[in-house]
Amino acid sequence: MELNDSNIKKLRWLIVFTVAVVVIGVNYRRVFAVFMMIFGFISPFLLGGVMAFILNVPMRRIEKLLPMKENNRLRRPISLVLTLLFVVGLLLLVIFVVMPQLFETFMSLQNSIPVFLAGVKKGAEDLFAQNPEILDYINGIQIDWKSFSEDVIGFLSSGASTVLNSTITAAVSIVSGVTTFGIALVFAIYILLQKETLSAQMKKLMRAFLPDRITENILSVADLAYNTFSHFLTGQCLEAVILGTMFFITLSVLRLPYALLVGVLIAFTALIPIFGAFIGCVIGAFLMLMVKPLDALLFVAVFFILQQIEGNLIYPHVVGNSVGLPSIWVLVAVTIGGSAMGIAGMLIFIPLCSVLYSLLRGTVYARLEKKNQEQKKNRGKVKAQPEPGRAK
Repeated sequence: MELNDSNIKKLRWLIVFTVAVVVIGVNYRRVFAVFMMIFGFISPFLLGGVMAFILNVPMRRIEKLLPMKENNRLRRPISLVLTLLFVVGLLLLVIFVVMPQLFETFMSLQNSIPVFLAGVKKGAEDLFAQNPEILDYINGIQIDWKSFSEDVIGFLSSGASTVLNSTITAAVSIVSGVTTFGIALVFAIYILLQKETLSAQMKKLMRAFLPDRITENILSVADLAYNTFSHFLTGQCLEAVILGTMFFITLSVLRLPYALLVGVLIAFTALIPIFGAFIGCVIGAFLMLMVKPLDALLFVAVFFILQQIEGNLIYPHVVGNSVGLPSIWVLVAVTIGGSAMGIAGMLIFIPLCSVLYSLLRGTVYARLEKKNQEQKKNRGKVKAQPEPGRAK
């Protein structure tokens, strides 16, 4: 290899990269601690970016519907205020719809739980009466109450400081969480008010320090990611509304209790892809079990029927098509995302896999087209060569 200026520069960067990898590999714990500290510092701004991205989806639609000129300075602030009012109003509407139902539920549970416990007690008494050997076995159990009381006292004395420390830690965490949310909200508002300016600055920064080809590729991927994520949010919210409405109508027709509460609850939990509605199923079945066990069984049967309809017909077409991802890969993305990052992973991995799927599909088609052209070119060369024996 010739040692010219270009090759010397490449060797220099290769040596620097190798040394950095070795240093990070040897001190990976310290590097991870520094990374987590930096992540803690920038986490409010990352959260603000996520909030700005989510709020930008309804904000763009509201901004297009405003009867104002495009260059009106009040167009952006008014659309932002309307978006915030829409989100807050939606939350308040759900709270005012759900709270009376919850209050009524708790009042009914106050009356039904004693009846349920009395039934359990009577069933236990009947079981002991029919099987006296169980009662004899329980009476034969010997408990060292002195040792038990000493253990309880020791646990309480040692756990008092732990409870106090846990309380202080919880209070600090709450204050820190509220502060982080406030900083993130302010940062999101600034992003939404100046998103065109920030976008232009980022483009100038990339064009100044990166080659034009890399810059265009980054901008293309960023545009694809934005469209995919925004379509996913829209499709996921639409799917949740459809599923909640289906449960409300079905439970109302079957005259099952808590139709409105279960419908709203399942609509909210359905924002978690595919598996979220099962949370609403467990809560709804528990509430109905306290009132009438047969209603709980009927509700579980109805849930699985509607879940099959939603999972096989509605979700893949509404959400799967909105992100351009086939139905089977939607299920794979939800499973992998949930295993890796929990609920957040479920919400992130579907549009993320859609972006990767689109990029991979474009690369595969481009390579296949290139191979087809090379094969046609090689066939043309073979046909153009004269046959052996005829060449003079």
